[in-house]
This record gives sequence, C-alpha cells and structure tokens, in this order.
Amino acid sequence: MAIVAASYYFSIFSSTDASYFYPALSSVHFGASQRILSSGKAAFSRRKAIRKASSLKTTTDEIDGVSHKRFSDRGRKRSTYSRSSGAKEELQGAQSTAFKSLGFSKKDKKASLYDVKEQQINEPGNLQDTAFLNAVVKVYCTHTAPDYSLPWQKQRQFTSTGSAFMIGDGKLLTNAHCVEHGTQVKVKRRGDDRKFVAKVLARGVECDIALLSVESEEFWRGAEPLRFGRLPCLQDSVTVVGYPFGGDTISVTKGVVSRIEVTSYAHGSSDLLGIQIDAAINPGNSGGPAFNDQGECIGVAFQVFRSEEAENIGYVIPTTVVSHFLEDYERNGKYTGFPSLGVLLQKLENPALRTCLKVESNEGVLVRRVEPTSAANNVVKEGDVIVSFDGVRIGSEGTVPFRTSERIAFRYLISQKFAGDTAVLGIIRNGTYMEVQAVLQPRVHLVPYHIEGGQPSYLIVAGLVFTPLSEPLIEEECEDSIGLKLLAKARYSLAKFKGEEIVILSQVLANELNIGYEDMSNQQVVKFNGARIRNIRHLAYLVDSCKDKYLVFEFEDNFLAVLARESATDASSCILKDYGIPSERSSDLLEPYIDMVEDSQIIDSDQGDFPVTNLEIGFDGLVWA
Repeated sequence: MAIVAASYYFSIFSSTDASYFYPALSSVHFGASQRILSSGKAAFSRRKAIRKASSLKTTTDEIDGVSHKRFSDRGRKRSTYSRSSGAKEELQGAQSTAFKSLGFSKKDKKASLYDVKEQQINEPGNLQDTAFLNAVVKVYCTHTAPDYSLPWQKQRQFTSTGSAFMIGDGKLLTNAHCVEHGTQVKVKRRGDDRKFVAKVLARGVECDIALLSVESEEFWRGAEPLRFGRLPCLQDSVTVVGYPFGGDTISVTKGVVSRIEVTSYAHGSSDLLGIQIDAAINPGNSGGPAFNDQGECIGVAFQVFRSEEAENIGYVIPTTVVSHFLEDYERNGKYTGFPSLGVLLQKLENPALRTCLKVESNEGVLVRRVEPTSAANNVVKEGDVIVSFDGVRIGSEGTVPFRTSERIAFRYLISQKFAGDTAVLGIIRNGTYMEVQAVLQPRVHLVPYHIEGGQPSYLIVAGLVFTPLSEPLIEEECEDSIGLKLLAKARYSLAKFKGEEIVILSQVLANELNIGYEDMSNQQVVKFNGARIRNIRHLAYLVDSCKDKYLVFEFEDNFLAVLARESATDASSCILKDYGIPSERSSDLLEPYIDMVEDSQIIDSDQGDFPVTNLEIGFDGLVWA
C-alpha cells in the first residue's frame, strides 16, 4: 500500500510508499494508494459508496494505498511524518471520503508464464519457513511524474518503497501503483544487502498489478517461487507478508477473510473482484502476498479502507484477477485491459416496472443507455432487458449466483472475459425473448484516468497552450480552476467515437501578440476556423494545414480568440525561448495525422451527453457494466 492521504484531488502520488491520487468530486482516492477521485466520474460514485458504508456520516474515510513513498508536492498543503528509515514522508490531508493506493509497483520485462489457475495442492506448512519469506522482496522505486499543467516538463522526482514476490520464470508480481511513472526500480531480497535493478514488463492499471523481471542470476540463486491457491472462503485464515513502514525487515500480520465481492479499485477507478480481510495492511505492504494456511498465495495486498467508524478493513487482489492479468499478457505480449459491455443498467425490483416492460419473472436489468463506442451498440438497444449472460440468469438487483450460496454483482461475469471475447446476452425486447452476441472491448474514456506513454500531449500556438483534458490535469489544477461546466463534461459526458478528446486551452504565455487573452485558462476549444475539433492531433493538423489569413479559435459560449497566422508563426520561436520551452508541441504530434473518424460519427452538439458514474447497482440502481 502506499502511504497517501487524499486532500482534494492530488495529482498522482501521495506519500511514502507508492501512492497516487486522482480527482474525485470530494476526496476519494484510488483504492488505496494512488489518486483521490475527487474529480473523476468514478470518484463521485465511489465516494457515495463509501459514505453509504460509513452510515452516511461526514467523516474522514479513506481507502489508503499500502506502498511507502517519499516525494515533493508543489503548492499543496501536506502534513509530515517520519518514516522508519528516518526520511520524512509527506502526506496530503484527506477530506471526507478518500481512496488511497497501498503502494507502487513496477514494470517488468515479460509476463510470467505461471498459470495461477492451476490449483496446486500443498501439505499444510508453516509461514515462518524460510522458503515463504524469502520469496517476498522489497521494492524501491524512483518516480518522475509528468507536470500536467506544464506538459513539456516533468515534476521533481521522489522515491517510494513497496513489496513484491516471486512467481517463477524470473518474474515478480507487485502493484501497479508501486511503479507508476517509475524511472528506476530496484528490488532487494530478505537477508541480502544488495539491490538489483528490475524492469517493468507489464502494468495493469485497472487491476493494480505490475509484472517485473530481474536479469541478474545472483538475485535468483536459491529462490523458490510462491504457489497460487484458489479463492478462499469466508473466515479462512489469511497471512499478509511485506515490508511496511515501521521497520526495515519483513513483516507478517494475520487475520481472516471478511468478505468477497466486487470491489472498487482505487488506482484504476475500476470495479473487480476483491477480498476484504481484517489483517493489518500498512503503507509498504502494497504488492506483498497474502497466504492461506496451506502456504499458498491467495492474493496481493493493495489497498485499505480508513474511517472513523471502521477498523481493520484491508483489501487483497484475488488470484482470479491475477490470473486474468497474466493470461492477458501471455496472449497479447502486453496488457490490454478488462473488457466492458458499455451499457448503463437499472435494476428491476419494482413489480410494476417489470410488468410495464413485459418481464414476467423477477429477473433482469434494464438497459438505460448504450455507450456509443461500445460494440454492444449494434446489438443492444435502450429499453432492452438483459436477463442472462452466457447462460447465467441475472437477478432483478443485477446479481448472479456465486459459488454455493452467494450472489455477486453481474459485472463479475464481464470481468472474467478478455478483450475481443464474445458474450451471449439473453434479452427481452418488447416482450419477446431473444439472444444476441456482443463483442467485449475495454471501455473508451472521454477523459482518461491515466495517460498512456508517460507525457501528456500539448500544442503551443503563439503562446496559447492546448492540451487534452485528463483526470491527472484536473487533480493538478484543482476543480475550482477547471470550472463547473467543464468539470461536468469530464464527469458525465460519453465519448462519441474512439479517439475523441476534450481539448482545452490550459494557459496563455503572455506576449504582445496575444494581448487580451492572457487571463484565459482551462477553457474548452470546440472549433478552429469553423471545423469542429476531434482531438489534439486533429487540432495540430488543422493549424498546420491552415492557409487563411487568421487563426480563429472558438471556445465554449462562443468566445473567440483570433490571431494573425503569419505573425503567430513568426512569434512562436521567440515565445518558446522566453519561457524556456524546448518545442512548440509534444513528440507524438510530430507524426503524420491520419483521420480515422468518419464524418457521420461526429455529432455537432452535446446531445448524447449523459450522467455517467461507476455506481454499483444497489445505490441508485444505475451502473455501467
């Protein structure tokens, strides 16, 4: 877990282990380590869920990350406390409900070929045996996060510590937030004073898992990988092993399995199967294994829920999710993500509602909306009632049977699929039952929670700085400076086509050429010379190909910014030199523009925008599957 507190929506990392925060409407953090979802779509729903769990009282509830980190944060209030190593950690103050990541993990070279699905029977063993403890290592990561407000540069680096464990084939497993924006990752075995360089092979943001590899043969000498076990049952004993703060040596805590259900993963703003335990999980535990009584690894510690009204609530990523991550990597040579059905659902508990929809039995969920970028958009319609998924009947509360006498959220079945898999949906349309096939793909976010490739894109035109809107940028800028209208779009609007972005004017670098525009900031640019802007690459293409006398930028509420094209071109190099900026655009915008969007996909209005949240069925009846 990462030591992080969420006060407001911090950019990505937050405290001594590896913690990363993202924006939420109030102060909800990633799950336990990373970002505060105070301004993210998922953040708002998670915050509601947490508040519900805390009896709807206004408290400082947080899901903290278990990684342990040290960093500098500009322009934010932070409380400081000392680390076990004598270094000081900076912790952001948390407001109301906040999610924090447990720890950062790092990227590995290749995914391990170990099949965690295979049940490995093992004689009951003692967790104090050297073989078990020696497979758990300490992770040291140096993070250098992008500066989203000044996208041409990076923030000051910071370090964090977390945990990892050996899974065979020269691979290590840890949390993704432990190695977020990692520029250097090192690992150290128990009883060894040497640190070995590790490489990140794959990092799964949604599931908060990262795969690492170490090339040094000395590191693996005498090493024995851990064995994976099956999903535990309630009240089964569980032992968490890792390197949390409070000391430098390995730590062991014990507890029992308290709950198994679909859980909010704070780091990835996703909902996947999770194991709740009462064993102590502290900053630095992130990425460490959890064992059953037979000495098998049943999951990975990754986040914790902190509240004035609750105690001893920690979370473990089960082996079913780990298995999905590893198999995805083996299939594709990279992590592609968990798929989504892309439909907004409503539960059908009310008998009159079921009768109106011609649903005779007490089952099914109503399709309120289909995401435009979803493959299901071609086979499922608004008003359909989904009654089964791959032959499994769905209850009126949006749950399906789970094991012998349990039920679990319908989303669990979707998360068991891989990108590109086909699902058979049983639906009732106008009273008629039929079966349709839908291809499942990862969800397309209009405003991404994580930036792929590290650095954000940007374009500077005569001092006007344009960049795509993202959750990290919202966190860094603070919601107040973003504006309510733009924030509402970020939270509730849907992408109408793949690749769509909200491009904003981040700031204006003052120059005599842009007099009168200096105070403009964080405003969406919707058109350039009459052409609607699709994304930042499209804007760069329009500017480069413009032959008109003037460059006309149209913003929300019909606000205009007009520049003389030739003067803007001549002044660009001078402005860059004055502000010490190396280039007028990010490297990705130097590549030739390829138009992959048909004009028919472009909607020249805001129709189709819809409140989108990650609320689970059971709070207000709505959920994105």
